[in-house]
Amino acid sequence: MKKNLKIMVVDDERILRVTIADDLKDAGYLVREYANAQAALIDLKEFEPNIVITDVKMPGLSGIELLSKIKRFNADIAVIVMTAHGTIETAVQTMKLGAYDYLLKPFVKDEILLMIERICELHTIKNENKILRKNIEQKFDFSTYIGESEVNKEIYNLINLIAEKDSTVLIIGETGTGKEHITNIIHYNSQRKNKPLIKVSCAILSREIFESELFGHVKGAFTGADQDKKGRFELADGGTLYLDDIDDIPLDLQVKLLRVLQESEIEKVGSAATQKIDIRIIASTKKNLRQMVNEGKFREDLYYRLNIFPINLLPLRERKKDIKIIFKHYVQKYLNNINASIDNEVFNVLEKYPWPGNIRELKNIAERMVILSSNDSIIEVKHIPIGIRNPIETDINKIIGNKTLEETLSEIEIASIKLALEKSKQNKTKAADILGIPPSTLRTKMDKYKLG
Repeated sequence: MKKNLKIMVVDDERILRVTIADDLKDAGYLVREYANAQAALIDLKEFEPNIVITDVKMPGLSGIELLSKIKRFNADIAVIVMTAHGTIETAVQTMKLGAYDYLLKPFVKDEILLMIERICELHTIKNENKILRKNIEQKFDFSTYIGESEVNKEIYNLINLIAEKDSTVLIIGETGTGKEHITNIIHYNSQRKNKPLIKVSCAILSREIFESELFGHVKGAFTGADQDKKGRFELADGGTLYLDDIDDIPLDLQVKLLRVLQESEIEKVGSAATQKIDIRIIASTKKNLRQMVNEGKFREDLYYRLNIFPINLLPLRERKKDIKIIFKHYVQKYLNNINASIDNEVFNVLEKYPWPGNIRELKNIAERMVILSSNDSIIEVKHIPIGIRNPIETDINKIIGNKTLEETLSEIEIASIKLALEKSKQNKTKAADILGIPPSTLRTKMDKYKLG
């Protein structure tokens, strides 16, 4: 880092200027020295320093004027101001103009070296953050929403349209259809991309802590509240708040959420004071909110306030044209972008499967098949889990009848689990392997359906 860090030293007092420059050169920095501010400004664009150390009182242009011009040129340049006339007024003025810090003459060499070391650390962190943000923006570029179907193209156009707006978005779709990924794309391609994206799963928050988690609380608001706490709304101030499973927000708390949407203000638990916030809300649900309104389980006014810009995601089984391109995308990802050889019969099998877990399930299957084919030169049907290769064959009309989609999918899941357990002779680890899911997921589903 030191060999790349460039420093300007500006002071009309030659002995001090040369001494500082020599000390910094000895420490491994690239240093140029200037007898006045005008000379430094002329060299500013060509040298592109990371740090400028300048005296305050100099003939012609003062150090404070130099600081101001440097910050207009490049706000990332750290400026250290030296003064023998150290007053509070001078210090306050330089800090207001953006100085990193100031030094009172006379000072020892170690003071300035320590200050520069701190700037180096800050510079490294800033560079790392820039790289990280660039990687995140690439990860959630519009192009990462993959598919060739007409409905997929329509969704692509919608997220392109809404990203730069500030409107509330409601994403509707089954589990695994990519609701969170679309939220990421919208946020990281919006004007709020440099501000927080805070995510809340409403389904996993208990009723007792829900209000405090969302709105925060003040000290003494309830037993155990020994200090003030910021809620998710406050943490997201200036950025985006993603409310997953919005349908799980308790009915009596929905009116508080409505107030946030309408008034852009929150009220912490235990406080009567209101606090203005600036956030964009993206909500998602896998349920029919209109139906919940009709059943009295969701506030109608909140529904209309959330439903300003709905994005409806179809399940994978209803856009089979996308299965091939999504599968190939994930195979390449798990092979580190190496083009894989895939038997065409693989796609025929994958397109016949109903994909109850949608894109998430297809992604997991792609990873598994890449692992299984590691010793082969081609990905073949034999690498597909048996539960997908040989789905239960039955009359679809008998399955569906008058049942809801959720009930139908539950029956298919139950039948698939029973078949896998039978094939594995009740060995749950092998059954999970057959189904292409983690054993923990199988246990959760068995508990859910009371399958022993």
